[in-house]
Amino acid sequence: MAAYLQWRRFVFFDRETVKVWNLEKRDGGNPLCTRIFPAIPGNKPTVVSCLTVHENLNFMAIGFADGSVVLTKGDITRDRHSKTQILHEGSYPVTGLAFRQSGKTTHLFVVTTENIQSYMLSVKDYPHLELDTHGCGLRCSSLSDPSQDLQFIVAGNECVYLYQPDECGPCFAFEGQKLIVHWYRGYLIIVSKDRKTSPKSEFAGNEAQNSDKQVLNIYDLCNKFIAYSSIFDDIVDVLAEWGSLYVLTRDGKIHMLFRKNLFEMAINLAKSHHLDSDGLSEIFRQYGDHLYNKGNHDGAIQQYIRTIGKLEPSYVIRKFLDAQRIHNLTAYLQMLHLQSLANADHTTLLLNCYTKLKDSSKLEEFIKTSESEVHFDVETAIKVLRQAGYYSHAVYLAEKHEHHEWYLKIQLEDIKNYQEALHYIGKLPFEQAESNMKRYGKILMHHVPNETTELLKILCTDYRPLGGNEGPGMLEGKKANSEEFIPVFANNSRELKAFLEHMTEVQADSPQGVYDTLLELRLQNWAHEQDEQLKEKLHSEALTLLKSGRFKTVFDKALVLCQMHNFKDGVLYLYEQGKLFQQIMHYHMQNEQYKKVIEVCELYGDQEACLWEQALGYFARKEENCKEYIAAVLKHIENKNLMPPLLVVQTLAHNSTATLSVIKDYLVNKLQKQSCQIEQDEQRIQKYQEETTRIRLEIEELKASPKIFQKTKCSICTSALELPSVHFLCGHSFHQHCFESYSESDSECPTCMPENRKVMDMIRAQEQKRDLHDQFQHQLKCSNDGFSVVADYFGRGVFNKLTLITDLPSGKTATTIEAGLQRELLIHTKRST
Repeated sequence: MAAYLQWRRFVFFDRETVKVWNLEKRDGGNPLCTRIFPAIPGNKPTVVSCLTVHENLNFMAIGFADGSVVLTKGDITRDRHSKTQILHEGSYPVTGLAFRQSGKTTHLFVVTTENIQSYMLSVKDYPHLELDTHGCGLRCSSLSDPSQDLQFIVAGNECVYLYQPDECGPCFAFEGQKLIVHWYRGYLIIVSKDRKTSPKSEFAGNEAQNSDKQVLNIYDLCNKFIAYSSIFDDIVDVLAEWGSLYVLTRDGKIHMLFRKNLFEMAINLAKSHHLDSDGLSEIFRQYGDHLYNKGNHDGAIQQYIRTIGKLEPSYVIRKFLDAQRIHNLTAYLQMLHLQSLANADHTTLLLNCYTKLKDSSKLEEFIKTSESEVHFDVETAIKVLRQAGYYSHAVYLAEKHEHHEWYLKIQLEDIKNYQEALHYIGKLPFEQAESNMKRYGKILMHHVPNETTELLKILCTDYRPLGGNEGPGMLEGKKANSEEFIPVFANNSRELKAFLEHMTEVQADSPQGVYDTLLELRLQNWAHEQDEQLKEKLHSEALTLLKSGRFKTVFDKALVLCQMHNFKDGVLYLYEQGKLFQQIMHYHMQNEQYKKVIEVCELYGDQEACLWEQALGYFARKEENCKEYIAAVLKHIENKNLMPPLLVVQTLAHNSTATLSVIKDYLVNKLQKQSCQIEQDEQRIQKYQEETTRIRLEIEELKASPKIFQKTKCSICTSALELPSVHFLCGHSFHQHCFESYSESDSECPTCMPENRKVMDMIRAQEQKRDLHDQFQHQLKCSNDGFSVVADYFGRGVFNKLTLITDLPSGKTATTIEAGLQRELLIHTKRST
C-alpha cells in the first residue's frame, strides 16, 4: 500500500487498485474520487513498494517489490486520457522513484536495493542508463530543489550520493543507518539510528529513554555545516508544510523545529536559502511572540513589522492596545501605511495615537505627503483630525485632496471663516459651486451678504471658476437657475432685491419665480414706505414691472399680490388686461368713486352693455343725491336703447332721492319716440293695406284675363330678347340660356326669388315662435315646478333674440326694423289666408 499527494490530488494504491481523489471537490462530505483503475505488473499480484507522480499530473510511476515499475502516461485523473505500461523489470525490490523535469526533458530515477537507473521519458522507447551498482532502502532517496540542480539523492549507510540523469555527482559521508531522507528548501534532512548514549533532547519525553534513539540532522550542503540536530523517539515521518518543518513521532506528537534561541539561526538560514515570504513571515511572527512574552516590546514590534503583508494587522494591534504601548503601536501603524496596506480603521487609530501623544511634528509629516505618497484614507483622516480639534490639518487635507464638502463644513462650522469659504466656492467647478451655494448659501448670506450676493449674480449669469478649474476647453460660462437661490436670501430683502433686479436686467428670460418674487418685494417696500417721494418711486417701479408683460401666465397670482398689498393701480391694470370690466367698475363702486364708474362705462360700455345697467342700479341704491350721475347713465341708455322704460322706472324706484324730475326728460323723449314710431307704423300699415288691395286685384285679373308679355329686354343681361325666352307672371322675362344659368328652380323667377324666400323665412319663423309659445305656456301651466320649465327653455335658446338681416333703408333703429318685420309677417300671413 502506498500514497502520494500532488496538486490537491491524492493518489492511493491498495494491492491491485489505484484510486485518485480530488481534494477540492466533495461527494457527500468526502473528497471526490475521480478515477479507479488496476495497475499491476503482468498477471501476478505483488506488493507495492513506492509511488510517485509528476508535478503536471501527466506521469505516474509505481514501484513493486518484485522489481517491476509500472508507468502511467497522460492525465492520470481520467481513464480515457492515459495508458499504462511496464517500464522496468528486475529481480530486486524498487525502493525509490522520482521524476525530474528540465525544460522539455523528463527523466525518471529508479532505485532498487542493488542499483540506480535513469529513464528518459521524453524520447520514444524510453532509453535508460544505469548510474550506479548500489542502491538504498525504502524512504532513503529524494530529489533536491533547483538550488542543487535537481539532483537525485540516495542515502547509504556510510555516504549520501547525488546523481544527475546521465552521471554520478558528489557524495557526502554521514555516519549511521539511514532511515528517512528528505529535502526541504535547500536543506537535506536525514533521520538515522543512533545507538550511542545521548543527552535527552528537548523534543524527547520527560522520562529517561533506554531504547534506541533516532537522530534528526538538517544539513546545509552548500555551506557544509549542520543547521540543526536533535534526538527523537520513534520518528514516523518528517513533514514540510505552511513554511515550517514538522516531525511526527509514533506517540502522536508533532514537533516544530523553531524554538527559543533558534529564531535568529532559522531566519538567517531561511534568508540565505531564499525561503518564500510566507515562511519568513511565520518565523518573524513566532519570534515576535517570543520577544513580546519576554516583555521586549521594542524588539517584538520590529519583528511584527517584518510580517506586514502576511500577518493580519489586528493580531499585532490587539497585543499593543492591551499593553498600552502607544509608541510601539504607532511605529507599526506607520509602517502599515507606508506599505499602503492600511484601511480606514488603521488610519483612525494612527491619528488618534498622534493626538494622544500630542506629536504635531509627526502628525504634519504624516499628512503633508505628496500626492503619489498618500497611504491612507483621506476622508477618514479628515474626520479624525476634525474630531480631535486639529482643524488646520483637516482643512489642509480637504483642500489638497479636493474634499470640498469637508473643507467647507470645517471652515463654516468649526473655524467660522466665512470669507475664505466663499472664496473657495468661487474656485470650484460649476456643478459643485452650485450645490454648495444651495447648501451653505443661507449661512454665508447671514455673515457676508454683499460678497455672497455678488457670487450668486455671477453663478446665475456667466460663471467661470476663479482658478480655471473647468478646463481650458470651456469657452462659454455656465449659469444656474436663479429661482432656486431665492430661499438663500431669507431675512435679507435688500440683497434679494438687488439680486432679482440684476437678473431681470441682464437676463430677460429669467424664470417666472424671479419676477413674481421681485413684484412681491416691491409691493412690500411700497406698502411699508413712509416717505412720500420714495413711496411714489416705488409705486412707479412696481407698476412698470406689472406692465412688462411677464405676468400673463400668472395673472391670478399677480392679482392676489396686488390685492394683498392694496395696490390700487396694479389691481385696475390687471383687471383691464384681463378684460374684467365689471370688476373694474365694482372696484370703483366699493370705493364710491362715482366719476370713475361713469368713466368705466364710457370706456368699456360698448364691449359690455350691461355696465350701464349695473351703473344705473348702483346709483339707484344710493340714498345720497346722485341726480347728475343718474342723468348721464339714462342719457346713454336712451341713446343705445339698452333698457325698457318700465324697467328703468322700477330700478330708480329704490332711490328715495330720485324724483320724477330726474327721469322726466328721459320719459318725455321716450314717449315722443314711441309716438313717432306709432305714426310710422300706421303709415306703413296703410301702405301695406293699399299694396294688398292692389295685389288682390292683380291676382283676380290674372285669373280672369290673359297676360300680355311685352318685355323686350332680358331681366338678367338687359339685352334684347330673342327666342327661345322664358316669361313669368310677375312681368320678368329672360333668355333661356340666362334663365338656366342663374335660376335655382324651374318654377321660380330668379329676380323675385330672394324677396320671396325672405318672406317665407319670416312666415316660418313666426309660425315656429307661435308653436313654441303655445307649447311653453302649456307646459308652464301643467308643471308643478315652473322654474325648471323656464330654465329648460332658456338652455335650449328659445328666448334668444332672433335677428333677420334685411335690406331696409339705412338710418332705422333695431327696434324699428324688428317691428317692421313683425308687421310684414302679419300682413303676408293675412294675405295668404
